Amino acid sequence: MKFINTRNPNDTATFREAVLRGMAPGGGLWMPESLPVFEDWDSLLQLRWVERSEIILRRFIGVEFDQDALAAAISSALDFPIPLTQIRRGLYALELFHGPTLAFKDVGARFFAHILDLVREPGLPLTILTATSGDTGAAVAQAFWHRPAARVVVLYPKGRVSDLQERQFATLGDNVAALAVEGSFDDCQALVKECFDDAALSAKHGLTSANSINVARLLPQMLYYTEAVAQLHKQDVREGIVMAVPSGNFGNICAGLMAKQTGLPIRAFVAATNANATVPRYLDSGDYLPQPSIATISNAMDVGAPNNWERIQHLFGGDLYSLRQALRWGFKNDADTKRSIRELMGMGYLADPHAAVAYAVLEERLGLSETGVFLGTAHPAKFLPVYEPMGIQVPVPDSLESLRDRPLLSKDIPNNVAAVRQALENS
Repeated sequence: MKFINTRNPNDTATFREAVLRGMAPGGGLWMPESLPVFEDWDSLLQLRWVERSEIILRRFIGVEFDQDALAAAISSALDFPIPLTQIRRGLYALELFHGPTLAFKDVGARFFAHILDLVREPGLPLTILTATSGDTGAAVAQAFWHRPAARVVVLYPKGRVSDLQERQFATLGDNVAALAVEGSFDDCQALVKECFDDAALSAKHGLTSANSINVARLLPQMLYYTEAVAQLHKQDVREGIVMAVPSGNFGNICAGLMAKQTGLPIRAFVAATNANATVPRYLDSGDYLPQPSIATISNAMDVGAPNNWERIQHLFGGDLYSLRQALRWGFKNDADTKRSIRELMGMGYLADPHAAVAYAVLEERLGLSETGVFLGTAHPAKFLPVYEPMGIQVPVPDSLESLRDRPLLSKDIPNNVAAVRQALENS
C-alpha cells in the first residue's frame, strides 16, 4: 500500500518510508492512498483480538515485512486485554487502559516500537522526538526505555500534566529525556514540527515522531474498534452501534473513521471534546478557527489546533457535509465533566475525566434504539487531583504508586526551538 501526503498527493511513500520520516514534506501527514473495503468482517469479528489484528495490519503493510516478524511484533505489542464493560442497558465503556502505562496510547506506542526495529537502518542514529499532553509521553518512553541505539526526547507543557503522568516518563532517565516547556501542548507540538522541518537537524539526529502524526501509531488504533464490535456481536448487538471518542489531537477518532470506511459495522462516531472545542465549533459553523489551548481537568484533550484534523479532512475530501453525516459532536466544560463522573459513579462505574466527557456528549447524541460505547482512555488513578476535591477515593495501581518517591529528571526549557536543539545535542 502506498501512503500519500495530505498536502501534496504527488508525494508518496511506502509504509517503511512514512514511518521513518514521521511527517510528510511541507508539514503534511501520511495517509493510505486508498482504504480497502473488507468483505469478510463477519468472519474477522469471530477471531481472537490478536489474530484479527494481525490479519488487518497485514492487509495494510504486510508485503513490506517478513510475515513471522510482523506477527511477533503484533502479538508482543498487543499482549493485554481490551475489555468492554456494560454500564447499563445500551451503554458500554471500552477500557483501553490495561496496558503497562494504563492508557490507550500503549496500543500504538508499543506497536510503533516493535515496528521501528523492523524498518530502521542498523548503525544510524535514531531519536524519537515527541510532544505529549500526558499519556503519549509515558507510553512512548516506556515502549523505548532501555532499547539499544534509540533515544526518546519528550516535550511536555510544564505544570499541565498530572503528577503521576509526569512521573511515568520524567523519572526514567537512561535513553529517555524529558523537557518541561514553558507553554502549552500546542507550543510543544509546534516545536516538534519545527525540528522536523529542519532537514539538517533531522538527519543529524535521525529524528522520527511517535506522536499520532506517525502512521505506525495511527494504524494500530483502528484495531480496538474492531474488538469493541466483536464483543458486542457476542452479545447479539449488531445494529446501531455508536462510538464516542474523547478527542484532543483527533488521531484516535481518525483511526476509528478509517476502520469504518473499511466496512466495520459502526453507525456513527461521536467527537467529544472539552472546552478546547475547535472542531465542534467548526462542525457547527463551517469556520475552522484554531484557538490557544485552555487548561482543563481532562488535560490530554487540551489541544486548540489538533494535528490529525487534517487527516480527517483528507479522508472526507474536505467536504463539510460528508463530515457532518459521518460525525456527531459536542463539548463539555469542567463542571459538566465532574457531573458526568458523579453520574457514572451512581451507576457503579468510575471513569477518568476524558471518558466522562465522551459519556456526557454520547448521552446527548445517542438515539433511543442505538447502543452507545464510550472510550475509557486512561486509568482514573492518573488524575487524582480531580477526584480528591470531589471526595472520591480512587485505588492506585502498584505501577503508579511506586513512582511517587522517584526523583524527577526533567529539564525546564523556554518555549523556543533553540532550546530544543540544544537539548538534542546534549541529551
